[in-house]
Amino acid sequence: MITIGVTGHRFLAEEDKIIPSIDQALNKIQQTFEGSSLNVVSSLAEGADRLIVQRAMERKNISLTALLPMPQEEYIKDFDSAPSRKEFQRLVDQAQKIITLPSPTTREEAYQAAGQHLLNHANVLISIWDGQRPQGKGGTGEITIHARQQGKPLAWIHAGNRMPGTEQATTLGEEQGLVTYENFPG
Repeated sequence: MITIGVTGHRFLAEEDKIIPSIDQALNKIQQTFEGSSLNVVSSLAEGADRLIVQRAMERKNISLTALLPMPQEEYIKDFDSAPSRKEFQRLVDQAQKIITLPSPTTREEAYQAAGQHLLNHANVLISIWDGQRPQGKGGTGEITIHARQQGKPLAWIHAGNRMPGTEQATTLGEEQGLVTYENFPG
């Protein structure tokens, strides 16, 4: 079983450039680990996490593990809209396995623990990331940098994040959707 960890920004612009890149990354992983069962592990956060999971679940022979950073009834409070909470629940219901981490003192610690769990158990990582320094503990930047340091196979989909202090998604222009592969065997 090959475990695919996923991480990425919550706010995405130009999803039409990112979706084909997710498919390309999944194709590369399936080709690299041909004959292996694949399991996607995700916290099912809004944005990149859900987008990757949705694309993966359209494929045959890929299962889903939901990695919840805190109990579900607490975690769901992080999703502002009713449609987002409904989508989260739909994806949790599709999961073959649900891992709920113990509740730490702060939400930041919860996300950091989930990121660390993901790194400890993933064989390969798909990251939808702007390439910038981490904005917080347990976020996309931190997880991706640690995966690099560990030499994990990484499919990095270049994508903007958001304007600091806002919910306005940004783009990387011509680099938006570019896929870079690091540490893949062969």
